[in-house]
Amino acid sequence: MISISEFQVKDVVNVSNGKKLGSIGDIDINVTTGKIQAIILGGNGKLLGFFGKEEELVIPWRNIVKIGEDVILVRLSEPHA
Repeated sequence: MISISEFQVKDVVNVSNGKKLGSIGDIDINVTTGKIQAIILGGNGKLLGFFGKEEELVIPWRNIVKIGEDVILVRLSEPHA
């Protein structure tokens, strides 16, 4: 078992390219099932947007590869240009 506070201090890393994506700012939970649907990463320290909100990256739970002691490994494919 892991608490939300322990979950939020872990770095999130994309295993597809080794890039550190940031840390968890929020968690999307299905209130009916009690299961985590997605993790939400806040912006990477960039300037705040028009309404003062940083860009968020939503990572579906199915994209989580492994939750380690210090990091959470996720698999995200690179967007095609």
